[in-house]
Amino acid sequence: MNESKTGLASLGLDNAIRLRWALRDIRGKRLKLTPVDPNDLRTLIDMGYVEMKDEVPTVTTAGLDEIAIGILPSGRDGAEGEK
Repeated sequence: MNESKTGLASLGLDNAIRLRWALRDIRGKRLKLTPVDPNDLRTLIDMGYVEMKDEVPTVTTAGLDEIAIGILPSGRDGAEGEK
Protein backbone atom coordinates (compact mmCIF):
# COMPACT_ATOMS: atom_id res chain seq x y z
CA MET A 1 0.00 0.00 0.00
CA ASN A 2 1.45 3.28 -1.07
CA GLU A 3 -1.28 5.83 -0.37
CA SER A 4 -0.38 9.49 -0.61
CA LYS A 5 -1.01 11.40 2.59
CA THR A 6 -3.42 14.30 2.66
CA GLY A 7 -4.21 17.06 5.11
CA LEU A 8 -1.91 17.53 8.07
CA ALA A 9 -0.45 14.04 7.59
CA SER A 10 1.21 15.31 4.42
CA LEU A 11 3.36 17.62 6.57
CA GLY A 12 5.02 14.83 8.53
CA LEU A 13 4.18 13.22 11.85
CA ASP A 14 5.69 15.86 14.18
CA ASN A 15 4.06 18.73 12.31
CA ALA A 16 0.71 16.94 12.09
CA ILE A 17 0.68 16.30 15.84
CA ARG A 18 1.66 19.88 16.70
CA LEU A 19 -0.87 21.40 14.30
CA ARG A 20 -3.66 19.07 15.45
CA TRP A 21 -3.02 20.21 19.03
CA ALA A 22 -3.09 23.82 17.83
CA LEU A 23 -6.50 23.14 16.26
CA ARG A 24 -7.71 21.67 19.55
CA ASP A 25 -6.41 24.69 21.48
CA ILE A 26 -8.17 27.06 19.08
CA ARG A 27 -11.41 25.08 19.29
CA GLY A 28 -11.15 24.98 23.10
CA LYS A 29 -10.42 28.73 23.28
CA ARG A 30 -7.16 28.10 25.16
CA LEU A 31 -5.14 30.69 23.26
CA LYS A 32 -4.18 32.77 26.29
CA LEU A 33 -2.90 29.68 28.07
CA THR A 34 -1.22 28.13 25.05
CA PRO A 35 -0.82 30.67 22.22
CA VAL A 36 -0.48 29.26 18.72
CA ASP A 37 2.77 29.97 16.90
CA PRO A 38 2.09 32.56 14.17
CA ASN A 39 3.66 30.29 11.51
CA ASP A 40 1.43 27.40 12.59
CA LEU A 41 -1.62 29.67 12.51
CA ARG A 42 -0.70 30.80 8.98
CA THR A 43 -0.34 27.15 7.89
CA LEU A 44 -3.75 26.26 9.34
CA ILE A 45 -5.37 29.27 7.66
CA ASP A 46 -3.69 28.48 4.32
CA MET A 47 -4.93 24.88 4.53
CA GLY A 48 -8.48 26.06 5.23
CA TYR A 49 -8.66 24.61 8.75
CA VAL A 50 -8.86 27.96 10.53
CA GLU A 51 -10.40 31.30 9.62
CA MET A 52 -10.21 34.63 11.38
CA LYS A 53 -13.47 36.08 12.72
CA ASP A 54 -13.16 39.48 14.40
CA GLU A 55 -9.40 38.87 14.77
CA VAL A 56 -10.04 35.60 16.62
CA PRO A 57 -8.99 32.29 15.04
CA THR A 58 -11.92 29.91 14.56
CA VAL A 59 -11.77 26.26 13.48
CA THR A 60 -13.63 25.58 10.23
CA THR A 61 -15.65 22.47 9.38
CA ALA A 62 -12.61 21.15 7.50
CA GLY A 63 -10.53 21.78 10.64
CA LEU A 64 -13.00 19.84 12.78
CA ASP A 65 -12.80 16.97 10.30
CA GLU A 66 -8.99 17.08 10.51
CA ILE A 67 -9.15 16.91 14.32
CA ALA A 68 -11.41 13.85 14.04
CA ILE A 69 -8.88 12.11 11.77
CA GLY A 70 -6.38 12.16 14.63
CA ILE A 71 -8.75 10.38 17.01
CA LEU A 72 -8.43 6.60 16.82
CA PRO A 73 -11.43 4.37 17.51
CA SER A 74 -11.33 2.21 20.65
CA GLY A 75 -9.08 -0.34 18.91
CA ARG A 76 -5.57 1.12 18.51
CA ASP A 77 -5.21 -0.36 15.05
CA GLY A 78 -8.56 0.99 13.92
CA ALA A 79 -10.10 -2.46 13.55
CA GLU A 80 -12.92 -2.67 16.05
CA GLY A 81 -14.01 -6.11 17.12
CA GLU A 82 -11.16 -7.93 15.38
CA LYS A 83 -8.80 -10.11 17.34
